[in-house]
Amino acid sequence: MAIHTAQLRAAGDFGLAIQQARLERGLSQNDLANVVGVPQSTISQLESGASTIFLRRLLTIAKATGVEFTATWGGEDAAGS
Repeated sequence: MAIHTAQLRAAGDFGLAIQQARLERGLSQNDLANVVGVPQSTISQLESGASTIFLRRLLTIAKATGVEFTATWGGEDAAGS
């Protein structure tokens, strides 16, 4: 299984990375929602790039401090994680 990495600079970047990792693991939005204990609509909003106040503030703080976020998914243990 391939390893994927993405730079996360905007809410949409977070959502796309989550969606791609979820799909690679063969999970539906409902499956993921059940695992993390949130409604399916929360997963949908996240994946569609809906920005929350917390996420916007986090991205602003990261930019101001030079912090960069990356997401990495895939690899040998992806199915068993």
